Amino acid sequence: MKEEIGAKNYLSPLPVTLVGANVGGKPNYIAIAFVGAVDYSHVSISSARNHYTNAGIRENGTFSVNIPGTDLVKETDYCGMVSGKDTDKSAVFETFYGELKTAPMIAECPVNLECRVVQTLEMKIHEVFIGEIVKTYCNEEVLENGGVDFAKVDPILFVIYGKDYWSFGRPFARGWNVGKELMR
Repeated sequence: MKEEIGAKNYLSPLPVTLVGANVGGKPNYIAIAFVGAVDYSHVSISSARNHYTNAGIRENGTFSVNIPGTDLVKETDYCGMVSGKDTDKSAVFETFYGELKTAPMIAECPVNLECRVVQTLEMKIHEVFIGEIVKTYCNEEVLENGGVDFAKVDPILFVIYGKDYWSFGRPFARGWNVGKELMR
């Protein structure tokens, strides 16, 4: 039996990211869980139009998506609770820049995506920035066989309606493989 609970987006848990942008020439970071893969080389981030970081993304046409591990949960939560208008959140992290020179990234985060804005969608309350990934940077200790081992990253996951942070589980089946049993 199914129960109708309203028009709620239950695509969760979502990875919590720290989105970076230079605002007025200074690095700023905001915690964003509304992040998605558009395809292999593009990401989307959705941020309320009035957020301080959005001005920097529009100003430079660049942003970064930094994936913090659970060891950075306090810093990540803090970046989602205070505004860069009033607080220098870059002081919490060691910032570095890549090829684009205007997308600040966080050294403490094990995975960093440096992005160039290719499209902006205007929603009722949010702006959705679609970014082309220009470069991806990873800490050596999270790499395995030329890719990222997410068990080693230990990303923070967020359940929107419960407002709880969760930690990552373990792989339990192989994609594009386990379904082959039904092809027989």
